[in-house]
Amino acid sequence: MNPYRTNEEALAAFRAHEMPNYDPAPVAFERGRGVHLWDVEGRRYVDFAAGVAVASLGHAHPKWVQAVAEQAARLVHTSNLYLIPNQLELAKRLDHLSGLSRAFFCNSGTEAVEAALKLARYWGAKHGGRSHIVSTEHAFHGRTMGALALTWNPNYRKGFEPLLPGVTHVPYGDAEAIRKAVTKETVAVIVEPIQGEGGVHLPPPDYLRHVREICDRSDLLFILDEVQTGIGRTGAWFAYEHARVRPDILALAKGLGGGFPIGALLCNDRANAFQPGSHGSTFGGNPLACAAALATLRILEEENVLANVKKQGAHLQTHLAHWEEEGVVQGVRGLGLLQGFDLPKAGAKAFARELLARGLLVTHIGETTIRLAPPLTITAAEIEEGLDILGPLLGAKPTQVRRAK
Repeated sequence: MNPYRTNEEALAAFRAHEMPNYDPAPVAFERGRGVHLWDVEGRRYVDFAAGVAVASLGHAHPKWVQAVAEQAARLVHTSNLYLIPNQLELAKRLDHLSGLSRAFFCNSGTEAVEAALKLARYWGAKHGGRSHIVSTEHAFHGRTMGALALTWNPNYRKGFEPLLPGVTHVPYGDAEAIRKAVTKETVAVIVEPIQGEGGVHLPPPDYLRHVREICDRSDLLFILDEVQTGIGRTGAWFAYEHARVRPDILALAKGLGGGFPIGALLCNDRANAFQPGSHGSTFGGNPLACAAALATLRILEEENVLANVKKQGAHLQTHLAHWEEEGVVQGVRGLGLLQGFDLPKAGAKAFARELLARGLLVTHIGETTIRLAPPLTITAAEIEEGLDILGPLLGAKPTQVRRAK
């Protein structure tokens, strides 16, 4: 039973009892269904943020709820000291979808990246004692100390130095810069196929292929961080499929559990260096988390959601492109249901808060960028519902909002 009657009561409780590392909007959500949320005061919202690209099936999908409830009633946790049957099934499923061969499970994206970093260095210790990692500018790989060293933004790093040494950042999208940064000490290159937290930036079409070639020529591990882009967000199971390449190591989380915390690290046989005791997680891949992930994958397949992502992503981008032609937004870019645009002037946070006040959830990045990452199950009518809130605040002409047939 929710103890708070108003959003203000919930905000007061936050200020009184939680650490101030978040600056939450003054809205407390009580329930959700599909692409909609309701706050404790009963107000309804359209969700174009999906819990930072996590709620891939929307909220309270009935098949997902049933699978999680049934698992919770049977068995929640045993630990990785024992075999976990649905963890084994999830590993088999992800290996099949990715074309990789081994899986390790954890609880979040930053943990998946930490595991990737540890795996690369563990592999490097056996291959000449190499430990240097090449990352990219504007990358976001997480907030734990290892992942933070790979993350570029000084605002995330400030106050936590010295970070893990042996990381070089080069411009994103510049494969030649990666080649020049490689030394005899380099063991791996880590990139995002699309920089989500960096502002929804797409690299040149041949970028991932060139990075793959550099790694092959120099005997490096190619790590892809698909924490945000993986599991259907771009219209393919993994964003690297668009480039027709495959990494040695792949980090996943966010949409994998459909809202339940789970992360995964996948690798091929070449990178499979871990041994008993070299890495672990108490909660990682427990029965409940794996039931949530298996249900998510099954529903994505049964309901042909990836095709919907392509269709609705194109529909959404068409609207944004019209607004760009009109001049009310700039720099429209994205793939599938990960879309971004820039406002003509600074104030993205205030803009996102005003949208929230009008009933639409979006994510702001930096001073000017707005990111849209709705549930992958969203319909054309629900996109229109959200755009009917977004358009007027942008100052878009009503005639530019063209209804889907």
